[in-house]
Amino acid sequence: MSESVYKVIELVGTSTASWEEAAKNAVETASKSLKDLRVAEISKLDMKVEGGKVTAFRSRVKLSFKYNT
Repeated sequence: MSESVYKVIELVGTSTASWEEAAKNAVETASKSLKDLRVAEISKLDMKVEGGKVTAFRSRVKLSFKYNT
């Protein structure tokens, strides 16, 4: 088995519908420019509040991908 190295980045996805949708948006957007995505871990959830109402859900996602030299 060959050894591999993975890089971890942190992204913030947003959605007006849910935290799950926000996380999915972050991963799917990253997948357009990054290859060999491996694991996504939600590290923080929060909401944007305006005028006493929730206007957006935000998911902070740690995403790993295989590092190719």
